[in-house]
Amino acid sequence: MIARVSLARHGRQTLWSCRTANGRRRLATVASGTFSYETGDAAGVKVASRDFPGPTTHLAVVAKAGTRFQPLPGFSDGLEKFAFKSTYKRSALRITRESELLGGQLSASHSRENLVISTRFLRDDLPYFAELLGEVISQTRYTGGFRVGMSNARQAHELQEEVNAVIGLSRKALLGNTTEFAFNSVHGVAFHRGLGNPLHPSSSTPMTKYLQEDLLRQYSQVAYAKPNIAVVANGASHQDMSKWVGQFFTECHSSLPPDSSSEGTSPSKYYGGEERVAHDSGNTMILAFPGSSSFTGGSYKPEMAVLAALLGGRSNIKWSSGFSLLSKATEAYPQAHISTTHHTYSDAGLLTVCISGNARHVRDASREVVIALKDTAAGKVSSEDIKKARATAKFQALESGQNIDTGIELTGAGLIQEGKAFQIDEVGKGMDDVSEAQVKKDDYYAGNRRYSYSMKSGSALCPGRMEEIGILLRQICFLREVAGFGAPIIFQDEVILIPSDGGGGGGSAKSLEDREKKRRVLKHGNSTLGSAFHLARPRLNSGLCVFAWLRRQRMPQLSSRG
Repeated sequence: MIARVSLARHGRQTLWSCRTANGRRRLATVASGTFSYETGDAAGVKVASRDFPGPTTHLAVVAKAGTRFQPLPGFSDGLEKFAFKSTYKRSALRITRESELLGGQLSASHSRENLVISTRFLRDDLPYFAELLGEVISQTRYTGGFRVGMSNARQAHELQEEVNAVIGLSRKALLGNTTEFAFNSVHGVAFHRGLGNPLHPSSSTPMTKYLQEDLLRQYSQVAYAKPNIAVVANGASHQDMSKWVGQFFTECHSSLPPDSSSEGTSPSKYYGGEERVAHDSGNTMILAFPGSSSFTGGSYKPEMAVLAALLGGRSNIKWSSGFSLLSKATEAYPQAHISTTHHTYSDAGLLTVCISGNARHVRDASREVVIALKDTAAGKVSSEDIKKARATAKFQALESGQNIDTGIELTGAGLIQEGKAFQIDEVGKGMDDVSEAQVKKDDYYAGNRRYSYSMKSGSALCPGRMEEIGILLRQICFLREVAGFGAPIIFQDEVILIPSDGGGGGGSAKSLEDREKKRRVLKHGNSTLGSAFHLARPRLNSGLCVFAWLRRQRMPQLSSRG
């Protein structure tokens, strides 16, 4: 049986201070407050707190260390997984036992721009957890890998056996989730680098080449330097928070190292494009176009939140398909799940429409989604719909303010990059000023180059490219060959056309039509031929695009001669 670990000096003082005369821990005192954050500075660290009634507190360190700013793949994951491991003062076991004795919860996560190390606890335990967070970001022991310069290389267990193992599991989880995979893909298509970096390293990323203890330790000095962090609390008085942060965050670096990386600091640029990846775990299609920055950014547009609510797709009423534009447009396809989300970042945004579910329903619903988008751009939206969307967006903003976790990351990121806190009250008020003209502004939809498209599917029934759902004009996809035939094929309307003369498939559309009489048609019910196809690069002179994947199910048995 493991002996009970003694608490640290400050932790022990915290425990005793939380007891009353009769020896029982008292409940936290009730505080009053609003949704607004109070900001300040403590020992060179930017702090923000929001005091409101409740017995619990959420305290977090937000660091400018998301995947956008990491110098090498996997560094954000590495810092996240090393959080609450052994420090120079306490072991990981001791940290865990002390937190359990106080009833606290420890967690760490990262996004595209930020790394968030957070704690949740009873309100009176603020001194202990403030000390713990200061210790985690300044005194973590990054052990593991091989230490260079020693005659006998030493391999510690944390990096190799714990951190790398958990990162490997997160990579597998990403590969098995078509929705997350598609969101990573559409960000890469939209922004390329920076915000386009994947949240987790891909399965082909050589992690052992980059994720080494010495490199990770050097990056932590940049990520956790005082200019790159902010401490945010929900459910704590600003005076108490400033006091303990000023006492326990003194060992953080006051400035950035002179050789620190500038990765991700250039302004985000939207490119747009399309991508399709084969995946046998489901079918997900995402359409995206430029959005707005967060409230603390310089390009904030409240109408984007109203537009997301207007498009909608996911019903808020049980047993109902919903009353948003996309819900009404796709109610004939119940096996296609549609949702509209506005992703906000410090200097950019991405408005996405995600369609997942049955392959045939995803294909048909996606065409209706594009029609609804074009109708919205053309102003074919009633004033009543916009009024409902404005009320929905305002409700969602204000309702989220009652959540203890809301605003932690956004406020921390705003303080670091803009010196401004995320104020939910002002966000809600901004919805009232959104006009119909702003929502119908066709700049959001105009031009095919503005779209980003990502498709993750193992089915031939799903659309392969944007033109198949009405965004571009061409609706024919070029495939390279059928195994055993050695002849190019054309896929159109679930019919496979194979040139009998073995032609190259290039040339103009007219030359393809001229050869139509020489083609043999192979069709098997309503399904498409699948496993015999091979992916090929599009020919530059064909003017046709590549359909990246076909399903293996319901395939007719063909001889080698067809």
